[in-house]
Amino acid sequence: MDYEILRLIWWALLGILLIGFAVMDGFDLGTGILLPFVARTDIERRVVVNTVGPVWEGNQVWLILGGGAIFAAWPALYATAFSGFYLAMFLVLAALILRPVGFKFRSKFKGAGLRTMWDYFLFIGGFVPALVFGVAFGNLFVGVPYGFDSDLRMHENITLFSLLNPFALLAGLISVSMLALHGATWVGHKADGLPGQRARAAIPWLALAFVVLFTAAGYWVLHLDGYKITSVLDPNGPSNPTLKTVARASGLWWDNYKAYPVFWLAPLIAYLGAFLAVVTRHKRVISWIASALVPVGVIATAGLSLFPFFLPSTSSPDQSLTVFDASSSKLTLAIMLGCVVIFLPIILAYTGWAYRILRGPVKAEDILSDSHGNY
Repeated sequence: MDYEILRLIWWALLGILLIGFAVMDGFDLGTGILLPFVARTDIERRVVVNTVGPVWEGNQVWLILGGGAIFAAWPALYATAFSGFYLAMFLVLAALILRPVGFKFRSKFKGAGLRTMWDYFLFIGGFVPALVFGVAFGNLFVGVPYGFDSDLRMHENITLFSLLNPFALLAGLISVSMLALHGATWVGHKADGLPGQRARAAIPWLALAFVVLFTAAGYWVLHLDGYKITSVLDPNGPSNPTLKTVARASGLWWDNYKAYPVFWLAPLIAYLGAFLAVVTRHKRVISWIASALVPVGVIATAGLSLFPFFLPSTSSPDQSLTVFDASSSKLTLAIMLGCVVIFLPIILAYTGWAYRILRGPVKAEDILSDSHGNY
């Protein structure tokens, strides 16, 4: 297969894996964000926790797949992002560790105070990753200071505070509102009684927050410096990000939408998902499927806007990492593609089977009748 086609396939696969993580693990994070607000008593919190209790560990497979894909298919991107975003990634890791600890420990204590403390740790374990992942995406649009020497050794000057710039924080809030909306439709679908009612009541407000923030970010991007390749780039050439020239100017991130109007379907899908989540919020499964369209549209919008860039460089724009100069070898991409063709359908089939087995609402009486079998 042509090297260019393999690179494009892996660019699309990376987007699919990120979407899979945002959709499948996103409602876990959103449920944690909503936990203190939709559940007010211990049994209500147990109901909410047990809506994701059987599935949250399996859903994290998508995060592992996404990280593994970046490591194997885009090693230069992996090295640059994980080095430059080290402290941010450490925050995500620390927050994600709170989730299994919170799930396991809250049920070990009989005192309401200790259980409440672990419930707030579950909130932190949902809110912090959602915020930081959004901040990371925001910095893809802003760019970060890094470059390469003649031996392709990377040097960077990225700090945690430089990543927390205004546009990136706005992107972080978009991520929080998006995943909270997705979590609300899940809790509204799975939780019986008052927690489900409160979650369904929150859906319109979360959808409104997402629409306002997403629209504000789109307007901001109009005035944000974008990047564009100005030299001839061989899509079958070597993975060397120093062989091109790049222009930087305001509004360039919109050029792909001007050249390919069909790309406008991506943000429209996000808006449509938020609208349908609201109007179908009492139909449960349909509302959750509708809210899943929101991360699909948002991630697709980001990917199509940035293409072919992965991570623009503010200090050395000509050395920005792109789809065509940051990949692994042709042989590596081909072998990995074969693995994906074999194993991804297995993962999807198992996930579908697991959710079919675990279908149905979570009820307080079921938890009380089997306290040792539930969180």
